[in-house]
Amino acid sequence: MAWQKGHKVVLSVYAITKEFPKEEIFGLTNQMRRCAVSITSNVAEGFSRKNKKEKKQFYRISLGSLTELQSQLLIARDVKYLPNKEFKKIAENTVEVQKLIFGLIKSAVDF
Repeated sequence: MAWQKGHKVVLSVYAITKEFPKEEIFGLTNQMRRCAVSITSNVAEGFSRKNKKEKKQFYRISLGSLTELQSQLLIARDVKYLPNKEFKKIAENTVEVQKLIFGLIKSAVDF
């Protein structure tokens, strides 16, 4: 569930950053996309690990990427690249993913 909800966040980030000014392509656009992709990539990698210490490490990295994305969304809103309505929707989705990742960290067990 964390990966699926995270994937929706990734798709949303790609859609909203498509509308950012072209001069941001190597700045905020690139950074937000990399963070978003990192969320689901690390959830997937953590899932495939055999011991809980490794699992938790990848889930924590995913959580860090998500927190970084949340900060960047605030910046995008504040510089008026992201309308408040869209910001609220994606921000709510990131909080939902955050809760799911916390659950993965808490429940990580050895195979």
